[in-house]
Amino acid sequence: MRIDDTLTIDERFFEERFVRSSGPGGQNVNKVSTAVELRFDARAFDGFSASERERLARLAGRRMTDDGVIVISAQRFRTQERNRDDARERLTEMIRQALIAPKHRVATKPTRASRTRRLDGKAKRGTVKRLRQARDDGD
Repeated sequence: MRIDDTLTIDERFFEERFVRSSGPGGQNVNKVSTAVELRFDARAFDGFSASERERLARLAGRRMTDDGVIVISAQRFRTQERNRDDARERLTEMIRQALIAPKHRVATKPTRASRTRRLDGKAKRGTVKRLRQARDDGD
């Protein structure tokens, strides 16, 4: 399965099981196993770096077992083929997201001018509020 230009995953890391679906299908739903349970052994695949593997585990969440197997269940459609494509596409998208390294945040400080502008604005607003208050004339 092709993930992007640089990464392709061999079919031996995937296992598909077809089970009965609870979704649409009429009487056919009781006879034909159209739902797909796609399993991907992420620990056995050595094409990920440690950080990519960690991001993939975070993205998978509950869908990843303790053994490092990602389980994706697809039953939106009435046919095995469409459910199979749906499961594979969802797994592909999850892996693509895991391959994107987050940008390193550079801590910055506000400039002196911006701090001055902020404090001047606060002082001006306080003055306006003070002028609006009811005054006691001292009678």
